[in-house]
Amino acid sequence: MSAHAAAKPRIRIVRFVTGIWGEMKKVIWLTRREAAYLTMLVLIVAIISAVVLGAFDYGFSSLADRFLVGG
Repeated sequence: MSAHAAAKPRIRIVRFVTGIWGEMKKVIWLTRREAAYLTMLVLIVAIISAVVLGAFDYGFSSLADRFLVGG
């Protein structure tokens, strides 16, 4: 294997990493305030969804018990 052939993978890796670095510079990152707001929003929606789905589950379980088991 020649020195030229061994340098090719290294050049590819360097080009790949510099490409990633260039793309990461284009990213518009959230501010701390935006991140906190969106995190709280996700938590609130998740809790509300859990309560609603839990209520539906309880209701359907009660109906199934009443009609299928006769309780």
